Amino acid sequence: MSGEHVVVGLSGGVDSAVTAWLLREHGYRVSGLFMVNWTEDEAGYCTSAEDFQSARAVAEELGIPLHRVDFSLEYRQRVFDLFLAGYQAGKTPNPDLLCNREVKFQPFREHALRLGADWVATGHYARVDHGAEGPRLLRAVDDNKDQTYFLAAVAREHFERVLFPLGGLTKPEVRALAQQAGLPNHARKDSTGICFIGEREFREFLSQHLKPQPGAIEDDAGAVIGQHQGLAFHTLGQRKGLAIGGVRGAKEAPWYVITKDATRNVLTVSQDSEHPQLMTTLIATDDFHWIRKPEPMPARLSARIRHRQSLQACLIASQDGSRVVFAFEQPQRAAVPGQYLVLYDGEECLGSGEISGRAAE
Repeated sequence: MSGEHVVVGLSGGVDSAVTAWLLREHGYRVSGLFMVNWTEDEAGYCTSAEDFQSARAVAEELGIPLHRVDFSLEYRQRVFDLFLAGYQAGKTPNPDLLCNREVKFQPFREHALRLGADWVATGHYARVDHGAEGPRLLRAVDDNKDQTYFLAAVAREHFERVLFPLGGLTKPEVRALAQQAGLPNHARKDSTGICFIGEREFREFLSQHLKPQPGAIEDDAGAVIGQHQGLAFHTLGQRKGLAIGGVRGAKEAPWYVITKDATRNVLTVSQDSEHPQLMTTLIATDDFHWIRKPEPMPARLSARIRHRQSLQACLIASQDGSRVVFAFEQPQRAAVPGQYLVLYDGEECLGSGEISGRAAE
């Protein structure tokens, strides 16, 4: 593959910088492509301008061209609007999965191919096996950094002509390579959070876009013990930010959100962190997306319902069209509607489905 043209999503971070360096070292003709997803920055939270300067410095150091493309309209329509709609519907959506599915591996990938790319590469910690039957998405060698959870909603065909050079490396190894290569951003901190939120408090951000809808907070016995400003500002299993003071007759212990009743606009809380309402072995998903559906289906699978959760043994309990219910060997805590269940067969990521909640036992 030496001499083939690869376009690298150059974000300004160390991971994408090492990705570009590794591919250049392996003989590829490398170009960088910087993606702008968010342009509204009235409070100075978004680091896009700083990220671009970092990406430009990396491109200059590597001697590669750097292109810049604005996908802020696509991002607003395909990610941000769905993000807000999810919260308004009482869900807890995941914009990282939406961004990969709707932007990075659609218009971004298509733009790179229009630039004449033979391959498209990003700094994700994942692997792709390009076999005769089509691409398979595989977990990264570094379990702590594995990012297949965030890639599990991408269409299988969009992994064609895609490279993930960091999939076989650990983060310390990537940092060491960046320093060895003399990359100007080798010591730059990893970005955290979402660009349109930045470092600000999440509830503060949501309150600028969603109207307050005050309602009662009840304990698990039905007694009113406080008031919330809107169900959208809370998620299942949440402990902090409930503003519940001392409650007569209750012990001095944290409270946890166990249910959200949209019909009554009531938030129910409990001091039992593993309340039966929070725990389940049956999780339902809607619109399950298969990257690859094995035939026959393995009897034993594994899944995670949040990033960095250890893989949990499960099997498919029932299927009704794209609605799939999974049965877990161990009870799962806080299966949050709007988040994703990501399914695995060994090291292969098979796909994902949006969690709709607990299924009937």
